[in-house]
Order: sequence, then structure tokens, then C-alpha cells
Amino acid sequence: MDLSQVRAVVKQESESLKILRGAGAIPSVRRIPALGWAGVRGGGAAAGELLGILHGDAVALIDPRGALTYRQLGAASNSLINGLRTHLAAAARPTVGLMCRNSRYSLLGLFAVLGAGAKLVLLNTDMGPKQMAEVCRREKVDIVIYDAEFAPAFAGLAETVERLIAWPADGEISDIDLLISSNSSRLPPRPTGAPSVVMLTSGSSGTPKGASRDSNSSSERPSLAMIAGFLQKIPLRREDRIFLAPPVFHGWGAIVAASALMLGATIVFDRRFDPQQALELIVRHRCSAVITVPTMLRRLMSLPTEQLARIDRSALRIVGSGGAKLETALVRSVLDEFGTVMYNLYGATEASFITIATPQDLVAEPACSGSAPIGVRVKIMVDGQPVAVGQRGDIYVGSAGTIATYTDSTSKESVDGMIKTGDVGRLDAAGRLFIEGRSDGMIVSGGENVFPEELELVLAAHPDVADAKVVAVPDVDFGQRLRVFVVAASGATISADVLKKYVSQELSRSRVPRDVIEVPELPRTATGKVTKATLETLAEIYA
Repeated sequence: MDLSQVRAVVKQESESLKILRGAGAIPSVRRIPALGWAGVRGGGAAAGELLGILHGDAVALIDPRGALTYRQLGAASNSLINGLRTHLAAAARPTVGLMCRNSRYSLLGLFAVLGAGAKLVLLNTDMGPKQMAEVCRREKVDIVIYDAEFAPAFAGLAETVERLIAWPADGEISDIDLLISSNSSRLPPRPTGAPSVVMLTSGSSGTPKGASRDSNSSSERPSLAMIAGFLQKIPLRREDRIFLAPPVFHGWGAIVAASALMLGATIVFDRRFDPQQALELIVRHRCSAVITVPTMLRRLMSLPTEQLARIDRSALRIVGSGGAKLETALVRSVLDEFGTVMYNLYGATEASFITIATPQDLVAEPACSGSAPIGVRVKIMVDGQPVAVGQRGDIYVGSAGTIATYTDSTSKESVDGMIKTGDVGRLDAAGRLFIEGRSDGMIVSGGENVFPEELELVLAAHPDVADAKVVAVPDVDFGQRLRVFVVAASGATISADVLKKYVSQELSRSRVPRDVIEVPELPRTATGKVTKATLETLAEIYA
């Protein structure tokens, strides 16, 4: 590292400290590696304990079972670590799969597995038995911790894999609660193994891949600047009450949860998202931050105006969306209803967050995904070479959180330490990113290149449409033709001719779908995505 690079690092760390002081993270800054990213730098055994010491009797989380203070969370995580250690003693390199909806168990499981020095695999709640068996076999899982409702997903696992229930079925007892109640809450010894976290990709095009962060690879450790960069853009504070709807097993939910715990804020969980129930929780707890994915936010904003009026505007500072592309009509709806509180995050499992749009960004450019925070580099390239401002190309990102190689030894394409995200976009003169589609999802119809996402966003902006998904189907004349599945807005009637004319006016004739098919709903994953398998099934049904 030369002198200029050293100066750049020092400057970045100095800026990070200023941001964290402003967020109220001091005096915990020196312990952030253990707090914000439990175990990633080897401090997992002490993470819950430190949170309890730092934040004491402040409320850490509220879920359907009630509230837990940071002191209680720390004591429970210590007990669970001490209990898990006996279950993991026989494994040379113990690995635990965790499959829980958002609740106390998702956080306790995280702290405990890493605190025991094990490898933690965050399992997607959308996976079926076949994918689950494949992932657990590939990751060499020894124990699975899961909510009782997900038992069928583990039907294909080997008999040797131990099963522990987190959230129990009605009338049953949680194995995790039993371990907590029957073991000491004293701080466990530092683990001998190096804990690591494997986060799975969405699996929208097949079996999810594993992206691993561990304490042995400095290039993959989230840095102080990463947490600071997030808080620089989305200003969470110690006093916040945060309604967190996205699952913590994916990057968007994980970074919010990590930041909230580091600050000593309160997380409000509900195990399943229901817009009316979400509204009740937001109102009851006077939430200052509401964190969602676009499909959840759309459903929330579809509630009657008199219901939305119950949300305390004096308390609400942040409405955040991430995990999928956000349509401009929804952005404008939030800005009109609540004022300048809307934030939009673009990220990837392999890179954590990439860009974040602030309210000011979205007022100026509702379609943008914002600019890169401190510590993150974003470039637009074609054939590995940077392109001019405003030109479309492949999106590349580099940061302390990027991961180039998956656990199955396959790799992401990379250039100069930056990985290719698989998305196509452009940067404007202000450094704001605009996502225009997937590089591998482009449809060629009659010689014209069409990005499905572009058409989906236009359709979603039509008042008669609540949701839309575009697919390509074979066509004798054009090679491929566009077929769109649409969900009607409440009280609306879908007219194929009206939508086709609308698309022709908003985009071009080449983007007009040949087939417009109305469906009751689009089955989406917990992160708001429609899987390739689902699309193929829909295409077969309506062939």
C-alpha cells in the first residue's frame, strides 16, 4: 500500500467515525466489529453480552411474544451458546442452518451459532424439500434450527442432521427455549473455531448459491466504513423504533438489524407481513422507521387514506425499500402521503448494499437507485471497460463486503477488484444509478432488445394494475414474444387493449406485449421476487 492509499484509508475511517458519532453509536465504536457483525471478526461469543452491557434495559426487540431488553437478549444468547456447544462438540467444523421468520429466534440463533464458533447458513424460508436437501448437503449442515411450520421443507435431510425447533407449533415447546432455560447465562469462552456466515442468493433462477463471510479473510470482512456508509445514507438513530419487515436472512433485513442493534434502537418484528397488521404495529409503537420491500410497501400504501392517516407523521422519519426495483408511481405515492422520508436501497447478496437513494434523490429522480455510500465503488462497464456518463452497461461494484466466490467454488465475473452484479444500468452526472434490467434477462423480440423490468415498471404505474410480470415465450415470426401477467388493482378491470395502447405511448411499439393475461396474484418470495420456476409454471398453465 503506497502513501496515497494509506491517506485514503485514514480519511475514510475518519469520515466513518464522524458519521457514527452523529448516529449515536459512540461509545460502542471500538466494538463495532463484534456488535454490528456478530462473529464475523471472531467476537461472536461476546456479541450478545456486549449489547447487554452497552444498551442495558433499552428494548432491543418487540415480536408477537412480547419485548426483550438488550440485557435479556444478551443473557439468552449466552445461555443458548452454552447449550449449543454440547450439540456441536462432535463436529470437526460444525455447521448450523437457521430458518426462522423474523422474531427473537432469528437474532438469538445468529448470536448463538456464531458465538459457538460454528458456520451459520441462513436458509431462505421459500425453499422446498429438494432445494433444502441440496443446500444442506452442499454446505455440510450438522444441525438445523427452524420454526415448526417449516418442518416439511426438511423432509429430505439425512437422519444424521439434528433438528431443533425455534418458534413452536401451538401447544408445543420450543427446543431453543429449553436450551436457554437449562443452561447458564454466563459469558461462554471464546470459540476455538472461526465463525462464519453463509447468506444464500435469492435462488430466483435455480438452487440458491452460498456467499460466505468469515473471520479469516480480511477482504471479505464488513468494515467500519460499511456500517458508517449505510448510516450516512439512511440515518437510523439510537432512539428509533424500526418496523422491520424484510427477512433478516437476506442482506436488506440483515444490514438494518445489524445497524439497529449496534445503535441500541428497537426493532419491531411481525412474523408474517399483513398490511393491516403492519399498520397497527407502526401506529401502536409510533415507529420512526418502516423498512419494507416494494411488494410490501405497495400493499401498505393501498390501504384506505383514512387508515394511513393514523400513522404519526411527527414520529415517522424513514420509509425504506430494498430487495427489488421500486416503481416511480410508488415513490411518488409515499412522498405525497408522508413527505420527504423515502429511501431506496439497491444491493446484492454478494455485495451487501451498493447504492442508496435519499429523499432528495427521489424527489429529483423518482426512478433512481441513488449513489454509492462511503466505502463503495460503482462503475458501469461494457466488455470490462468503463463507459461515459449516461451510457448503459453492466453494473460493477467493489467494497469491503463484496464476495467474488461462492461456497460451491463458482465465481462472479470481476474486473479490478469489482464484481459484476448481473444488472444493467447507467449513472447520471450526479452519480445516481438507474437500474434498467438484468443482463441475463434481456428478451430479443423481432430483433429488438427488451428489458422485462422496464416494461413491468411502466405497467405497475397504470392505475388498473397492482402487479405485473413479463416473460418471453417462443414465437415463430419474432423468435420471442412478450407475455405479461397482471394483477388488477382493487376495484379495477383489466383491458388488454387499454394496456397495450398505454405501453405503446409510454415506451414504444416494440415493447407492447402480445399477450396480456390477468391472474389473481403473483406468488413472490419473502424478498419480493418471482422465481423462474413460478414463471415457467404460469407460462405452462396459460400456454
